[in-house]
Amino acid sequence: MFKKILSYFYPITIYNTSSSISKSLEVTLYNGKTMLNTKNTNYSYGSLQTVLKKGLITIGQDEIDNMNAILLLGVAGGSVVQTLISDFKFSKKITGVELDAEIIDIANSYFGLDKIGNFKCVIADAEEFVKTSIITYNLIIIDIFKDTEMPSFLFEKSFIDNIKKLLQANGFILFNTMLLDSNKRDQLNQYLKNFESEKFDVTVLKNVERFNDLLIIKKL
Repeated sequence: MFKKILSYFYPITIYNTSSSISKSLEVTLYNGKTMLNTKNTNYSYGSLQTVLKKGLITIGQDEIDNMNAILLLGVAGGSVVQTLISDFKFSKKITGVELDAEIIDIANSYFGLDKIGNFKCVIADAEEFVKTSIITYNLIIIDIFKDTEMPSFLFEKSFIDNIKKLLQANGFILFNTMLLDSNKRDQLNQYLKNFESEKFDVTVLKNVERFNDLLIIKKL
C-alpha cells in the first residue's frame, strides 16, 4: 500500500527482467496502477490499453456482443483481454498468441491473466500461427511490437492474406501501429492497398495517444 501511495508522486519499478525476445521488461507502479513497460514504451495497462479501447469503442458494443471468437496476436500483459471482459462484458472465446513466454509469466503473476476462464494463450510465432490455423474469428486484434518496432512480416502480403482468410464475413481487423517516422506512414499506405474497397471497409484513427494509428478493417 505504501508503494502504491508513493507511485502517485513518481513511478516505482517492482519487477525488472529481460527475455530472449525483449531486452527490458518492467512491471511499474504509476499513479496507483500496475503497468508492463519496455525500455521505450508501454506494453500493457497504460497508454496502450487506452489506444486499443478506443478501437473497440469505434467497432461498437453491438458488434462485439454478436461476436463468438476473438484472436489476439500479441498478448503482452493482457490489458486488451481485461478491457474486453470488464468494459465490453465479452464472455465468449478469446485466443491469444504470444511469442515471449516470459511476458506471459509476468502477465499471470502480476495481472492474473491465467485466471480468466474464457481466455487461452498459445506460445507461438504469430506469423506461423496464422499460416496453419483453420479456425475463423469475428475480430482479429494485431498488436505486435518489439519495443517500439513493428516486425516487417506484419506488412508482407502472405501474412495479410492469411489474416484475411481467418476473418469471418462481417468480422473486423483491429491493427495497432506506431508511426515514428515518415517511412512508416508510406508503409501503412501500402498496407491498406491489400484491402479491396468492394470487399473491405477501412477506418483509420490517426494519432491516438499521439504516436499510434489504429486501422479498423471490416470484411464485407
